[in-house]
Amino acid sequence: METSAKKVELGPAARRVAGLLDRIDDRQLERPTPCPDYAVRELLAHIGGLALAFRDAARKAFGPTTDTDPGDARPVLEEGWRATYPRRLEELAEAWREPEAWEGMTRAGGVDLPGAVAGLVAFDELLVHGWDLARATGLPYAPGEDELLVAYGFLEPDASERVAGEGPFGPPVPAPGDAPLLDRVIALSGRRPDWTQAGPGSGAGRG
Repeated sequence: METSAKKVELGPAARRVAGLLDRIDDRQLERPTPCPDYAVRELLAHIGGLALAFRDAARKAFGPTTDTDPGDARPVLEEGWRATYPRRLEELAEAWREPEAWEGMTRAGGVDLPGAVAGLVAFDELLVHGWDLARATGLPYAPGEDELLVAYGFLEPDASERVAGEGPFGPPVPAPGDAPLLDRVIALSGRRPDWTQAGPGSGAGRG
């Protein structure tokens, strides 16, 4: 995926996701999500894992957190996640504020990639999975237009080449050109913007 070395502030997206965590009831943990393989429980665990992985990718602290493909095993929600995951999200945003994080090469999910690309992947993961979590639990979700423009610019160039099961985002689904920008971003990520607990269909994104 080609992209410029534009640096993005991850703080608003990280705080938005952390704010959702505080509002999730234990009774919602088994609900389905727009990620077809994940219930809310697994989606939360995935978010906790990606926060660690991309924090360490920013720091170029390579090891199990950066070298393991998240698809190798089903994510398991950790005890104490309500306290630890918000801290991880804060650490993730802080790590990507360092200019060195965006320079050179790094690794995430066992894949070597430019730091500038990894930072944008981390940002998109936060923004899209925040939508997944909000939609699955009935919570409001409103990223800023500047964030959505960054996400759209990152997802759109390779959308037509994406194959199901490859990479963090699935093939795009149709969305009207005059749809809200959030809906168009979500469609580019492989999810149906009209997804609800009751239907009309499940998301197509990998997770």
